Amino acid sequence: MERTLVLLKPDCVQRRLMGAVISRFESKGLNIIAMKMIQVTPDLAKQHYQEHVEKPFYSGLEAFITGAPVVALVIEGLEAIRVVRDMLGATNGLNAAAGTIRGDFSSSRQMNLVHASDGPESSTREIGLYFTAGELCPYEPTLTPWLKAHDE
Repeated sequence: MERTLVLLKPDCVQRRLMGAVISRFESKGLNIIAMKMIQVTPDLAKQHYQEHVEKPFYSGLEAFITGAPVVALVIEGLEAIRVVRDMLGATNGLNAAAGTIRGDFSSSRQMNLVHASDGPESSTREIGLYFTAGELCPYEPTLTPWLKAHDE
């Protein structure tokens, strides 16, 4: 099993799309093992987007991510990092394929509704920014035998 951090960004929260997005992850058979609504602080934004802090667009990014609450989730499943990113679609909603979350709900590069970790290292780092080990609640759904073969 693999874990990834997902953030339902301020535009997702403000547009009341949280349930629609979460239901897609659940329908795919992924497990949500942690979830909370938080207000991202400027300090947390700098930690999360550390590779962008010195870039010219960072101030707008920080203003956006701190502008309203976000919902942070830890999602677990087979190849969860790739699967979730495929479900999101291209970063720019105008370029995202229909059927993806961004393709169906976004028409912006920055206001693209959802963040997801891009690899195992960033997943571990990002989960640690938003959750303590005690806040993770892994479980085995009773319907798992109907979602994947026993040897997967």
